[in-house]
Amino acid sequence: RDTFLHLTRWLDEVRQNSNPHMTIMLIGNKSDLERREVSFDEGAAFARQHGLIFLETSAKTAQNVDEAFILTARKIYENIQRGIYDLSNEAHGIKCGPVNAYGSRQGSEQPRSLAEQRSTSCC
Repeated sequence: RDTFLHLTRWLDEVRQNSNPHMTIMLIGNKSDLERREVSFDEGAAFARQHGLIFLETSAKTAQNVDEAFILTARKIYENIQRGIYDLSNEAHGIKCGPVNAYGSRQGSEQPRSLAEQRSTSCC
């Protein structure tokens, strides 16, 4: 419940320090529990009031976890199609251009194997 009560302040901070058209999703977690700290209706009402996408998920059962990413990506794509984001301005958080099979920008470092990752250290 404490996290929910701090949402307004955190949302204000995010909006003061980011692109005003940023796509934000509010995720209610632990939807699998019978006893809940925050009801679905409370979460949905907060999201509506603040212009957020809202979805409940369960990390335990993986319910709606993929859907959270899909809905957010879809909203971002819709905003791109509507011209809300200036794609030439990376401050909008969207980088255009070809990507390789790993989802990285062309020419960027390829993922290392698990064995390679374990054989190196930061210190």
